[in-house]
Amino acid sequence: MWGHERSIEIYWVKIDCSVTSRFSRNVITSRAVNRANVSKEAFFDVELPKTAFITNFTMTIDGVTYPGTIKEKEVAQKQYQKAVSSGRTAGLVKASGRKTEKFSVSVNVAAASKITFELTYEELLKRSFGKYELFIKVNPKQLVNKFEIEANIFEPQGISDLEVEGTFLNNELLPLVQKSYSGKKAHVLFSPTIDQQRTCDNCTTSLLQGDFLIKYDVNRDIPSNLQIVNGYFVHFFAPKNLAHLPKNVAFVIDVSGSMWGSKIRQAKEAMIKIVEDLKEDDHFNIILFESEVRKWKDGIIKATPENVQEAKYFIGNITESGLTNFNGGLMAGIEMLNNAHKLKIVPERSASLTIMLSDGEANVGETDQFRIQENAKNASQGKYPLYSLGFGYNLDYGFLERLSKVNNGVARRIYDDSDAALQLQGFYDEVANPLLTDVALEYPENVISDVTENNFKHYYDGSELVVAGRITDNDLNSITAEVKAHGVSINLTITTEQIILHNGVKRTAFSWLDEVILQQPSLTLVIKRKKSMEVSMDNGAKFVVILHQVWKKHPLHRDFLGFYTLDSHRLSQQTHGLLGQFFRPIDFDILEVHPGSDPEKPDATMVVKNNWLTVTRGWQKDYTEDTRHGLNVPCWFVHNNGEGLIDGVHTDYIVPSIFG
Repeated sequence: MWGHERSIEIYWVKIDCSVTSRFSRNVITSRAVNRANVSKEAFFDVELPKTAFITNFTMTIDGVTYPGTIKEKEVAQKQYQKAVSSGRTAGLVKASGRKTEKFSVSVNVAAASKITFELTYEELLKRSFGKYELFIKVNPKQLVNKFEIEANIFEPQGISDLEVEGTFLNNELLPLVQKSYSGKKAHVLFSPTIDQQRTCDNCTTSLLQGDFLIKYDVNRDIPSNLQIVNGYFVHFFAPKNLAHLPKNVAFVIDVSGSMWGSKIRQAKEAMIKIVEDLKEDDHFNIILFESEVRKWKDGIIKATPENVQEAKYFIGNITESGLTNFNGGLMAGIEMLNNAHKLKIVPERSASLTIMLSDGEANVGETDQFRIQENAKNASQGKYPLYSLGFGYNLDYGFLERLSKVNNGVARRIYDDSDAALQLQGFYDEVANPLLTDVALEYPENVISDVTENNFKHYYDGSELVVAGRITDNDLNSITAEVKAHGVSINLTITTEQIILHNGVKRTAFSWLDEVILQQPSLTLVIKRKKSMEVSMDNGAKFVVILHQVWKKHPLHRDFLGFYTLDSHRLSQQTHGLLGQFFRPIDFDILEVHPGSDPEKPDATMVVKNNWLTVTRGWQKDYTEDTRHGLNVPCWFVHNNGEGLIDGVHTDYIVPSIFG
């Protein structure tokens, strides 16, 4: 973290982190003294997360504070060179590692003088694999008399989990980490003594060198959390317990000559593991490109065990040669997905994406970067996110970022190190489990402005979608959000003979003779033998279907089904079909009881939404309270299988848990 001459002693280091609603404000303070009898140069080097931005920097020398001025990167670079050439003090931020950028500054310190550096940076924490990560790079380069990392976290939703990791935390240092959380607050403290920092009993070198990670998550009773502060809003959306969508992946792999050696070996190693992790409902294909473009199969195919095994054999025999036909490989992957959807080879409710790996720039075929970008954009029409993985350093990473951004994806650099295969697999794991597609987070018109991106092609398990904006109505202290998305459709087909659950492409059948408790990601289904079926959704709403067995002596002996809702206030206003019909009040009147009908079971004429229905008053067994014998409850039985009762205009069902 700090560079120095030996006569400059760093005697105090404090890293103070304050997190509120995923937004982190971090203050790094370092105090040093010049023990020499002549002036010496002190260096302040600190590595920051690449997603962070510096908001303040000051130097205090012998009680006098010198504030810094923060500039944009391009302006800062020019002013830094000018300042250095004129002998003035200036700091500069530049890339230093996979996750970090380095801020560096140096200053002459007079003999016996003290200096304090204070740097403030801020960062919006990103949720990945179900956790928010606060990343701190530690490297004081010497033993420090007082060293401390302290973090205070406040989350209005409540904190559900907290863990601390460190690449340098050995068995002696790990117990020194104090961590606690309760309700909305969490606290972490790490403050080793100077002796505990030593690499050995008499050593002058420090153990404190590496990454310090604080990971946590929040409670998610509802999928959406919308917070308003000082006229601005932030909307966090991370639903849980949703079924995974099948995915369709076009893997486009650069096998040109520059991939020779460890690159191709590690790419093959990662690809073998990736195809092993595909689910049987997924579809995929592998496209290789060098001077020419080669396809493993003519089109997207299902990830059956047999196809996965064949793909692994194909990957194992990949060799590298030729130039880089970047455009040809990319277009082959996109067109393959287009054909799969056109021919309905892949499920309608599925997530399609292109993952492209390359280590160099296009040098054969179409080589103009703008044309390649436009070709991909026009071919995919925004339907398939493009994830570009840049392998190594000899490539135009800025082009990959632009290419992915206009195609609803992101770029990621894969560093040419010994763990490159793990880096590739780690990225794939982030997008391996899509839950929703075409996600739109919408807000009331004419009351907000300056809204960040609020349409997302995919939502992946363990991640989070974040939208922020400004509220233009000063009198408004709350707003509502509506979320529209496509996910796996779960459909409950129920007859007097059987119950069939359709979960995406999976089909499970039960009979009324079964006793079943089935927990799905977004609902729980309970079948009580010969009696009822109860469905509980993850937001608490329930409905019950009763199997009514008509007595055998009845002239029209035939079993039929009854239906009613519980806790329907938890359903969304957009709920349609049978649920929606019973959720909202039904405008009906009993016009007359037919004369001469059985007083115990009178017939009547009822009007429902301008439909004239014939109904019969009767009794029905309700087993939700008395599970053994059931309780008799009055109800009306609609003739002709309920024709005219159910809302026939809207037959779709909107998953209520998506709506906040």
